[in-house]
Amino acid sequence: MTDEKAKAAAATAFTQYMTSRKLRKTPERYAILAKVFETASHFSIDTLHSLLENDGYHVSRATVYNTIELLIDAGLVRRHTFGSQSPQYEKIANVSRHYHIVCTTCGKVKEIKEPEIDEILASRHFAGFHPAYADLNVYGTCAACMRRLRSKKKNTVRKK
Repeated sequence: MTDEKAKAAAATAFTQYMTSRKLRKTPERYAILAKVFETASHFSIDTLHSLLENDGYHVSRATVYNTIELLIDAGLVRRHTFGSQSPQYEKIANVSRHYHIVCTTCGKVKEIKEPEIDEILASRHFAGFHPAYADLNVYGTCAACMRRLRSKKKNTVRKK
């Protein structure tokens, strides 16, 4: 599915969601939805708000928070909390199964695809339970932070 088709499908699903709950279909909510589907990676509420402001679309942070909650409930966005970081969000329409590696030093989050994990999960059966999705976060130190730590350590040893 192309990005434009995914965005259109998300708008349709969001409209149906709001109609079924008798919620107002405001231009602000659709602008937030559009920006979410233009965003290629994880984002925070502050980042999303800044992106909207940079595009000249002035909307309150409260509206962004409230709309993200609606998008989560509608099944279009997923919230992640990586370690002690503030929550990160990602669109989930048109996103295949993926997992995250999280640097505990700089906070960088990278998506990975591991078919072996998918196979293991698909082979498991849980009595009376049907999984919708799985979150897997692997925490450690990224290569860039490891280089910085090694460099810092070498400099400390040289100074002694």
